[in-house]
Amino acid sequence: MHDTTALLVELGAVILGLGLVGRFAGRIGLSPIPLYLLAGLAFGHGGLIPLKASEEFTMVGAEIGVILLLLLLGLEYSASELVTSLKTQYPSGAVDFVLNATPGALAALMLGWGPVGAVALAGVTWISSSGVIAKVMTDLGRLGNRETPVILGVLVMEDLAMAIYLPLLTAMLAGVSLAGGSLALVIALGAVGFVLYLALRHGRLISRAVSSDNPEMLLLVVLGLTVLVAGIAQQLQVSAAVGAFLVGIALSGEVAEGARKLLTPLRDLFAAVFFVFFGLSTDPADIPPVLLPAAVLAVVTTLTKIATGYYAARRAGIGSRGRWRAGGTLVARGEFSIVIAGLAVATEPRIGPIATAYVLILVIAGPLTARWTQPLAAKIEARRGGGDDAGKSTGASAGEAVEPAAASAPERRRGAHDDLTPEPAGEKHE
Repeated sequence: MHDTTALLVELGAVILGLGLVGRFAGRIGLSPIPLYLLAGLAFGHGGLIPLKASEEFTMVGAEIGVILLLLLLGLEYSASELVTSLKTQYPSGAVDFVLNATPGALAALMLGWGPVGAVALAGVTWISSSGVIAKVMTDLGRLGNRETPVILGVLVMEDLAMAIYLPLLTAMLAGVSLAGGSLALVIALGAVGFVLYLALRHGRLISRAVSSDNPEMLLLVVLGLTVLVAGIAQQLQVSAAVGAFLVGIALSGEVAEGARKLLTPLRDLFAAVFFVFFGLSTDPADIPPVLLPAAVLAVVTTLTKIATGYYAARRAGIGSRGRWRAGGTLVARGEFSIVIAGLAVATEPRIGPIATAYVLILVIAGPLTARWTQPLAAKIEARRGGGDDAGKSTGASAGEAVEPAAASAPERRRGAHDDLTPEPAGEKHE
């Protein structure tokens, strides 16, 4: 079969299959992400029917999927909201690092991997998947919830921290001198600062330059600008996801609303491709030998991520329901963990299989914890008679009795979040 013909056949079958899987997931009330991943695992390297002709296209599509997920997420919030979130949530970022990097580092040292392996596995367990979490929040209609800015604050701090972590890890793996590692770090920090400056100081000018009454022109300009910035950011050892997110927050008003409507279908398509590619790139035969240690690590870091989200939301004055939702939403690991493991595998080959198994467990468990952590916590609190907070969690508070419908993008940008009422202003959250 001709290469182009095989590509079209495989690609068409994959997209059709994703549509059917997504429809099935919707009927049973489940996020389609775990099914996308299992489908990729079944048809990837070592799977039932390996897909080879469309592999390169799927890889590029997966990169675009992550970029679009973060762009659309950035369009929901303004630059001022981002700055406020970073200023208020930096203690949560520190807690996030301590609680979630420590288990990975300790596990690596116990396995005898040494300092470099410890730093690498710490990164794998620390960083949540912005792509998976963005998709989960969209599927569950939570982009307008009050805890969503808290979740975004934690994710953005993690992504920005990668600008420091990745150059340092790369230098450690290569065994370069302190001067060489410092130079890479300075370049990365300078790139982040430049992009933030443009987003915060010149966002209106960027919106005017991008604005167009022609939907086709608006689509091409916004998409091209986003991919360009993401590529430059990645070239400078900064996350492409951070670049895409900052482009989103730099756009405002009618431009943001128009771009959101035009790009949503593209995001949904390429996001599905991203999750399938993640499964395609994993050999199922590598999973069983490391499944037990990966599962133990996954259980521990699921609890630490839930604790992180609960703490961050509590500091923001959000009620019990929102705290548990924030914690459950942050559980998923994904693209960054795989990137980190890929960098480290040449120096410590044993990190590859365990990181893959770990991420597969949590990328499947993440959508489930996002959906079920809060209802489960509410039941436990109700049985224990948890007082006022438990009453809020189980719907005793009239203001929290019903989950809010997803607000439109302009409403979300004006701060129309869910109906959880903050705790009294006089109460401090440490």
